[in-house]
Amino acid sequence: MDLRAIFMGLAFALMWSSAFTSARIIVASAPPLMALSLRFLISGLLAVLIARALGQSWRLTPAQWRATILFGICQNALYLGLNFVAMQTVEASLAAIIASTMPLLVALAGWLVFSEKVRPLGLAGLIAGVIGVALIMGARMQGGVDLFGVLLCGIGVVSLTVATLAVRGASSGGNVLMIVGLQMLIGSVALAIPAFALEEPVITPSWTLLAAFVYTTLVPGLAATVVWFLLVGRIGAVKAATFHFLNPFFGVAIAALLLGEKLGPLDIVGVAIIAGGILAVQLSKQHKVEA
Repeated sequence: MDLRAIFMGLAFALMWSSAFTSARIIVASAPPLMALSLRFLISGLLAVLIARALGQSWRLTPAQWRATILFGICQNALYLGLNFVAMQTVEASLAAIIASTMPLLVALAGWLVFSEKVRPLGLAGLIAGVIGVALIMGARMQGGVDLFGVLLCGIGVVSLTVATLAVRGASSGGNVLMIVGLQMLIGSVALAIPAFALEEPVITPSWTLLAAFVYTTLVPGLAATVVWFLLVGRIGAVKAATFHFLNPFFGVAIAALLLGEKLGPLDIVGVAIIAGGILAVQLSKQHKVEA
């Protein structure tokens, strides 16, 4: 793994983790689904226009279209939509921690659904991840966490897991920026339907809301997605996924710094254990590929 790949991986992890804090700011002042649908509309149009200017085509292969639609619905509409709704009552740090378990769920799905062999290091990582989540949830439940919001985050991370399994099909064959834009437009349309059916367009305008919306549209929404696809294309999905072990740390650190969210001792221990579990799972996959 070269220095450029390391820089890309760190940048992706930081941008991805910051999305929970900016989302928490947005949903405090605007309808979550409407805001997210608008974000995807703007990000998607920007990505498609830039892609066309670079000569990329929206004439995708049937396999690319299937994966692009699946990714747009599962990640952009379901995962992020459910998280935006949940973060009206769930802290950004907890939402980030739950979302960070995605690599563990991918490994678990590979073991249970696809009968993939799990090395002892990977199994230890899965067990560590479960322990870390149990510690954090136990501490948060004692503090009166909103269980419905946690459930929405849980369903969202399962949707993200499904989307992740489709990344390789969506990113193969070039047209990366075009594919990213089309995924976002699909997510925008999928979210617009429940948004107009269920939400009232009541917004409390402020400079903080505007800054958070612009940031989440351009940085986690567009830049992080492009960097992820480029990183996967550069070093492969298995090695790229190793950087997910940084997400629990970055997620809680940014929320604590910008939102003042408090972290207890069990939260810190749990985050460390989850991060170690994610790293162990990804390292075990790398060893398997190299073997």
